[in-house]
Amino acid sequence: MPTDRSIVLFDLFGVIARHQRPGALGRMAARCATPTDAFTEAYWACRPPYDAGHQSAPEYWTAVLRWLCRPVDADTVEELRRTDIDSWSRVDPSMVAYAQSLRAVAEVALLSNIPSDHADAFLAAQPWLHRLDHVAFSGKIGAAKPDPAAFEHCVVALRAAPADFLFVDDREENVRAARAAGMDGHVFTDRAELAAAIDAWLPERAVLTPGRPRPAPGSTPRHRNRSARPDRE
Repeated sequence: MPTDRSIVLFDLFGVIARHQRPGALGRMAARCATPTDAFTEAYWACRPPYDAGHQSAPEYWTAVLRWLCRPVDADTVEELRRTDIDSWSRVDPSMVAYAQSLRAVAEVALLSNIPSDHADAFLAAQPWLHRLDHVAFSGKIGAAKPDPAAFEHCVVALRAAPADFLFVDDREENVRAARAAGMDGHVFTDRAELAAAIDAWLPERAVLTPGRPRPAPGSTPRHRNRSARPDRE
């Protein structure tokens, strides 16, 4: 059962942040003197433990280079790591503004599949993240979507019930996993469609919790957990 909470839980990449910078995989492949297709296969095949915080960046890049039968040296690993972080560094300013504006009528949190060192870079470059009600990065919490543990982390961290959440992600399998965990879910396609979905969801929340008025735009909702610092598990 829901409590008196309305929490919009955002995915990051493909929703608020942009997908990987075009051409980045090709540039990293060239650094490894390997075809882009082969590099791309190794990049993604080796990725899950890194995303989930079970490998460090050097361990991940060592696995990629060994997959490709390329020599492993510290300079190559560091150059690949920095290029990779830069390739995932872009945000959509209009979505950043929209997510922040929602805090007038709901709590706003974030759950992203992102390695720990990428998360550190994002937190340093994007101060708006510190103004959200909670931020959960897979590399910090030790679980990546669609693992149910990733959604459970957010429920526990915000001291909420699963039914208090609307989860927004551009990947349908992640939204299905959120729904299986007891959350509402929305597959993101664009901001206008999302805004309509959230505008419909918030009045439904008021019906589910009789006597709870919907906050007026510009008001400050009640928050039980104001920390935006991701866990360091």
